[in-house]
Amino acid sequence: MAEFLLFAGVLVLFGLAFWLTTDSDDDNPGGGLMQPSLVPIPLRSHPRG
Repeated sequence: MAEFLLFAGVLVLFGLAFWLTTDSDDDNPGGGLMQPSLVPIPLRSHPRG
């Protein structure tokens, strides 16, 4: 029984570590926290007036 619990605990730890490393926002370009994109703002070539 102790061996089974140890084996199950190791499997849970490996599964948790795998889940946390694959679900990272830093290296996921499809979503999550992403860098903001810079949008160019057109400027007038002559002043108003």
